[in-house]
Amino acid sequence: MAPEGVAELRDWLFLLMLCLTLLAEVLEVAAATGYDEEEDLVCPSVCRCDEDFIYCNDRGLSSIPPLPISATVLYLQNNHIDNAGLPTSLERHLTVRVVYLYDNELDDFPMHLPPSLRELHLQDNNIRTLPRATLARMPLLEKLHLDDNSVSTVSIEDKAFVDNPRLRLLFLSRNHLSSIPSGLPASLEELRLDDNRISTIPTHAFRGLSSLRRLVLDGNLLANQRIADDTFSRLSNLTELSLVRNSLLTPPLNLPSTHLQRLSLQDNALIHMPRGSLDGMRRLQRLDLSGNNLTTLPRGLFKDLDSLGQLLVRGNPWHCGCNLRWLHDWLHARGNSITVRGLTCQAPEKVRDMTLKDLTSQMEECEATGVVPAGAGAGATGSGTRDRVGGVGVVVSSTTLSPPQGSLFTLRSKRPGLGLPDSGLDYTLGSSGVGKSLALNVKPLAHDSIRVTWSVAQPTSSFRLSWLRLGTSAAMGSITETLVRGDRREYLLTSLHPHSSYIICMVPLAASSGGKGAMAGGDTDSDEAPVCAKAETSDPSQPDVGQENNQDPEHMATLPLAGIIGGATVIVSLALIFAIFCWYGHRAGRLSSRDQYSRGSSRKSKHYDDYIESGTKKDTTILEIRGPGFQMTPMVTHQPPKPLREDYIIHTIFPSNGTGLYKGAHQVSNAGYGTNRGYRERGIPDIDYCYT
Repeated sequence: MAPEGVAELRDWLFLLMLCLTLLAEVLEVAAATGYDEEEDLVCPSVCRCDEDFIYCNDRGLSSIPPLPISATVLYLQNNHIDNAGLPTSLERHLTVRVVYLYDNELDDFPMHLPPSLRELHLQDNNIRTLPRATLARMPLLEKLHLDDNSVSTVSIEDKAFVDNPRLRLLFLSRNHLSSIPSGLPASLEELRLDDNRISTIPTHAFRGLSSLRRLVLDGNLLANQRIADDTFSRLSNLTELSLVRNSLLTPPLNLPSTHLQRLSLQDNALIHMPRGSLDGMRRLQRLDLSGNNLTTLPRGLFKDLDSLGQLLVRGNPWHCGCNLRWLHDWLHARGNSITVRGLTCQAPEKVRDMTLKDLTSQMEECEATGVVPAGAGAGATGSGTRDRVGGVGVVVSSTTLSPPQGSLFTLRSKRPGLGLPDSGLDYTLGSSGVGKSLALNVKPLAHDSIRVTWSVAQPTSSFRLSWLRLGTSAAMGSITETLVRGDRREYLLTSLHPHSSYIICMVPLAASSGGKGAMAGGDTDSDEAPVCAKAETSDPSQPDVGQENNQDPEHMATLPLAGIIGGATVIVSLALIFAIFCWYGHRAGRLSSRDQYSRGSSRKSKHYDDYIESGTKKDTTILEIRGPGFQMTPMVTHQPPKPLREDYIIHTIFPSNGTGLYKGAHQVSNAGYGTNRGYRERGIPDIDYCYT
C-alpha cells in the first residue's frame, strides 16, 4: 500500500476514535441527567403532589422532605417544622413561587428559601427578628405575611426591606410593635398593623409610601394628641383607612381625600365630627362611625360625599332635634342610593327608638331662622333652627366648633368665634357657679380629667357644655363644646392637658325658651346666660397630696351610719347563732333522756334499741308479746318452791316456722345472767331471765 494511503487511513481511524469517545461522554452525561430527572420527579411519600403543587401540610413533619425540582407551590403549614428542619437544598428550587409555612415552630426568619419566591406565609410562628440579609435573598418577594408572631419595633433591622423593591403587601398584625416600622419600601400597596401597641405616629412615619392604598391600624393605642397633623396627608393614593378600636375623640386632621373610598372609625371615643373633616372625599363609598359618643353632626359635613353608599352609625346617643334637620333632608334627597344603619334617636324622649328618616312630621315643625353666630369666621356657615321636636322649643345652632387636636408634634390651636371670657384676664371664677336655674360644680380628678356635675330647677331637654383651655396668649386657647342629654347630671372631661386651667360653661336648652340669647358673650340657645366655673388640672410629676387627704364630705358623713348598721348586724347574727346552739343542746338532751328507762331496782337498765332489735315493746305493767317476740312458760313443778318469788324462763319463738325452742331447767343453771351476745354473733337470741 502506498504511503499516502496509510497516512489517510491513520487519520480516519483517529477521527473515528475521537468521535466514539465524544459519543461515550455524551451518553454518560445523558444517562446521569435522565436519572436525576427521574429521581426529582418522584413525589415524597408523606406528601401529595398535583403536578407542580406539593401538599405536605398537616402531616406532623419536623423537617421538609426532598421535593421535586419542578415544584412551584409548597404547602407546608400546620406542622412542627423549626429552623433546623429547613434544608439548604431548598435554595436550588428555582421554580418555587409560593411557600406556606404558617402555624409551625419557627423562632427566626427562615433562611435558604428559594430566591424566586414571590409570596411567603409565616403567620402563627414565634419569629422575633427581621434581618436585612435574610430578606435580601428574596429580591422578587411581593407578599409577606407575618401575622401572629413576636416581632417588635427594635427587632426589625434598619433598612430591612431595602433589597425588596417589589414588596407590595406586608402583614404585621398581632405582634409587639410600638411604632410604625421605618424603612418600608416605596412599592408597598397594603400595610396591616392592627392589634399592636402603636401609640404614636410622627410626621415622617409614612414618608415615601405614595403607592400605599390600604392601611389598617385597628386595635392600637392611638389618641389625637399623639398623631401628627400631616401624618396621613402624605398618603395621596390611599383608598381605605381603618382606625377601629382606638382612643380618638375626633377624626385625625388632614385625612387623604382624593382617592379615599372606605373610612372606618368605629369603636373609638368620638364626641365630635368637625365641619370640614370629610371635605373633598368625593369618592368615599363607605363611612363607619359606629360605637362612639356622637350626639349630632354639623351641617354640611356630607356636602362632598356624592358617592357615599353605606353610612353605619350604630351605638351612638343621637339627639334628634332640629339640629339634624339637614341630615333628615339629605337622606330623603339621596333616596335608595344610600344604605343607613343605626341612625336611631335616643333623645328627646318622645322620639326615642325612632329612626331619623321617619321623623318627617316632627322635622316639619322646625323653622329655619338663618342665624349666623357672631364671629364664626369666613369658613363657618351658620344657620339656626328652632327645635320643636317632641314639643320642645329649642334653638340649636348648626355651627360646629372643632375640639383641639392637641398634636404633640404640630400644635396649632385656633380660637373660634364664641365669646367666652378672654384668656388674658385674671378670672375670679371658682370651682362652682350658680345661675337662674342651673348650679354648676367642677372638680379635677386627675392630671387629664375633670368631673362636671350640675343641678337644675326645672327639667330640660338637653344642655350645651363648653370648655376653654386658658393659655398665656390668645393663640393658645381652644374651645370644645358638646350636647348633653337632659336626664344626665354628670359629665367627665377626659384627655385634657396636664397643669392647665380650664373655664367650663353650661347653658340649659330650656323647653320654654324660644329666643336668641348670648352664650358666653355670643349667640346662645336660650334666654339664660351660661353658668361658668374654673378648674385646673394637676401636674402629673407631682403627687396630689391634697386630693388624697381631702375626702368627699358626703362620703365621710356616711361612715358613722355604716358603722352602726354593721354593728347591729353583727350583734343580731351572734344572738341568732347562740339561740340555735341552745335549741340544739336542749333538743339533744330530751332525745337522750327519752331513749333510756329503768327496768327495776333489781336489774340493770337496758337501752331502748335492744327492745327494738328483739321485737318487743316494754311496758311497766304487762309484757306484750309481738310477732317475733318471746313466750313465757312456768318452770317444772318438781323444783322446790320459793315462797317469795316465782321464776320464769323466756324462750325464743322463731317466726319462720311458728315453733318455739324450750330448754330444760338443767340447761338454765349454766346460762348466767345478762348475756346479750348470741343474737349478735349467730343471729339466734340467747336465754334471758325475768324475775317477778
